[in-house]
Amino acid sequence: MADIAKFIEEIKGMTVMELNSLVKAIEEEFGVSAAAVVAAGPVAGAEAAPAAEEKTEFNVVLKEIGAEKVKVIKAVKDITGAGLIEAKGLVEKCGVIKENVAKEEAEKMVETLKAAGATAVLE
Repeated sequence: MADIAKFIEEIKGMTVMELNSLVKAIEEEFGVSAAAVVAAGPVAGAEAAPAAEEKTEFNVVLKEIGAEKVKVIKAVKDITGAGLIEAKGLVEKCGVIKENVAKEEAEKMVETLKAAGATAVLE
C-alpha cells in the first residue's frame, strides 16, 4: 500500500496534458471509460454525499478554438503560465485549461479566451 501514496504524489506533480494522457492510457489498458464511471454515480452501499455546498472553485474549459488560433494559444499561455508548446497542445486538445480556480478569477480567464475568439466555459 505504500506504493499507492507514492503514485498519488507522482500524479500531483503532473501537468494537465500528462493527466489527460494517463486517463486515456488507463481507459485503453483496462477497457473502461472515466466518463462512464462518473455517470454511474456512487457505488452501491456508499454513503450519500452531504447536501450540495456552493461551489467555490471552478475549472476553465476550452470548448472551441475559433478562427484566431494564435490569439487563443497566447491567451492560454498567459493564463496558465505554460510554455508556448504546452499552451499549443492544450488549445489543440480543447478541454480543461486551468483547474480549481476561484470563481472571479475563472470568469476573467473565460472572458480572456472569448476575447481571443475562443469558446470557453466554467465547470
